[in-house]
Parts: sequence; structure tokens; C-alpha cells
Amino acid sequence: MDVRIQWNYRSLVGKKRVRFTSDPVSAQDALIFAGDIEKTGRAVQPPEFVADNGDIWTRKELEKLLKKVETEPHSITAYFDGGYDRARRMAGLGVVIYFEQDGIKYRIRKNEAVSSIDSNNEAEYAALWLLLRELELLGSHHTSVIIRGDSQVVFNQLTGDWPAYEEEENRWLDRIEAKLSELGLTPVYEPLPRTENKEADMLAGQALAGECIQSRKQLDIHE
Repeated sequence: MDVRIQWNYRSLVGKKRVRFTSDPVSAQDALIFAGDIEKTGRAVQPPEFVADNGDIWTRKELEKLLKKVETEPHSITAYFDGGYDRARRMAGLGVVIYFEQDGIKYRIRKNEAVSSIDSNNEAEYAALWLLLRELELLGSHHTSVIIRGDSQVVFNQLTGDWPAYEEEENRWLDRIEAKLSELGLTPVYEPLPRTENKEADMLAGQALAGECIQSRKQLDIHE
């Protein structure tokens, strides 16, 4: 989890004050830097820590949160993919989630087939929605999540680089953004070429073929 440090600085000359905000750094490093700032004796008040979503914590609150994070899912990297069968108006959805909890690494694999889907882009959005549902079931809250997939349309519309003209796509965007906000998740979108999204792609294909998969596996520390 990355945060920004903000503090009010008082100069030795003229007792002038100015407010500083740092670049994002890991929460652990932020606590160290904040300690160094306080040692100067020029901080008007104890530094505060600001998350990407605007949440602000004191040192004690951040330290408490970090202890809690260790027992919750964190260091999450998730993949999604949606396959589409136009003839059946059917989508196959596949998601893979890698995360750590209590010092152990895990992998979740999940797929699902859904009907009444009208396009490949909608299938991709449905796959991302399935991913968010799985993160919610996992108990993921107030952390950053690396989200990887091979849909340029979805990623560019989510970041606002491309407009969403279709009403259905706008509905998916609203649902996804609302769910991310509800869970307090900060997405880090990383588009991939299809060749690097094979796990999620295979799960989506298996869903279209009628093969249901849902698994959770403890991984070796080096996996």
C-alpha cells in the first residue's frame, strides 16, 4: 500500500510555514520518513498519511492498519478475460487472483458462463465484474490491486482515455467504479498482450465449453 506524507513545515527564519506533500511511497517507508521529519523539530504538527482514495491517517492509525493488513488479503495481482460466443449470445468469464495472507501466498481460479451478452467488450466487462465479486468474497478492502487483462477497450474506457458510447458499456463502468469505491480498492491497470493472459483465457474458454472451475491453492513461496 502506497501513501503520501503531508506535513506543515516551520522555517527557522521568520517562522514562516509551508505545507508539503510527498510523492507516493510504501506505507512502511512513509513511517520511517515521517519519523525523520519529526526529528527536525520543524513540523508544526505530526505528519499525516494520505491514501490514493483520499483517506487520511495519523501515525498510530496507519501502524494499526498495517498490522491488520497482514491478516487480510494483500499484494494482490489479478487477471481477467472474457470469451464470447456470438451464436449463443453466451460469454465465458475467467479470473485468476494471486495474493498473500498471513505470510502465505495463494492462487484463486474461477470461471463462469453467463447468457444474454451482446458483444465481446461486454464479455470483458462481465469478466472484470466477476473478478471484483471474487475480491469482495475474499475480503479485500482498502488496498491496491494490480489488475491485468488483454482488453484495450476496457482499460482505456476505465481510465477515461477512450469514450464509452454504448449505454451498456457505461452501465458496466458505473458498476465497476462503484464497487471499487465501496471496497476501498485502488486499481492499478496493466494491459497485457493476449499471449500473457493465458490462464484467464483458458478459464474463459472452459466456461464456454461447460466446464466449471473454482479452486484455491496455497503456493510455494517462489511461485
